[in-house]
Amino acid sequence: MLVDGVHFLFSNMPPHSIGHRAMAANLSDLAAMGARPVLATVALGVAPNTTEAWILEAYRGMATLAAEYGTRIVGGDIVRAPAAVFSVTVVGEVSTGRLKRRDGGRAGDTLAVTGPLGASRAGLELVRNGKRFAGERFADALQTFCAPVPRIREGAWLAASRAVHAMMDLSDGLSTDVQRLARASGCGAVLEEVPVHAAAVAVASETSADPREWALSGGEDFELALAVAPRAFPYLAGRFAARFGRRLYAVGRLTASEGLFVAEPGGQPEALQARGWDHLRS
Repeated sequence: MLVDGVHFLFSNMPPHSIGHRAMAANLSDLAAMGARPVLATVALGVAPNTTEAWILEAYRGMATLAAEYGTRIVGGDIVRAPAAVFSVTVVGEVSTGRLKRRDGGRAGDTLAVTGPLGASRAGLELVRNGKRFAGERFADALQTFCAPVPRIREGAWLAASRAVHAMMDLSDGLSTDVQRLARASGCGAVLEEVPVHAAAVAVASETSADPREWALSGGEDFELALAVAPRAFPYLAGRFAARFGRRLYAVGRLTASEGLFVAEPGGQPEALQARGWDHLRS
């Protein structure tokens, strides 16, 4: 479910991008389980100032992305609402042997992510204050926020490996989502590397923001986080790079003891508070 002012900015974004984000967020949940999307339904709440042209363009954004992954919108509903709201349901399928959940991690597993983080939060900064930013160096941040790529192909490929024990998507921030995966698996976690997207560094350099903090807690990067058998990780990472042309980042490990920790280079692990998005507390 996506709501104006929480997941997107109605007044600052084209409707096609808003529709794309709504579909991408839901497809990402299927990617995290290794599933192939099949169909989608969309319930749309429209504010009084919403035009028919806006609605059609938002649907085009959803339908275009859905079609890219062999999915079709097959139904839904439209109602009047105080603000624009998208409630999307995507149905997918995956064989039992390839289904990945977040509770399959084991102590000692390598924690990994499918890409650098923080670019989406940087893109939000651009959407909020676009006139302050110009130039190619900010383009990736804007693209990541407005047109995120669900890792459907990567998720299906990773799910085929028995060395991948658990998987979930990074929607609420690395610190929060890693903690969720660890707890579901009955483990703790230590983060030893935080891969920060160059676009986050570029945008943060123009503000007082910390790009590493955006990577830890910014959320909505829609990369995948996974727990991998440690001996298998180097081989899996090499094959991933050969297949997708980009790096699979090792970011830490699951531990037998509970808690979330971060280990700075050369330092001892210190407790880390999960600071990502929480709809019940944020």
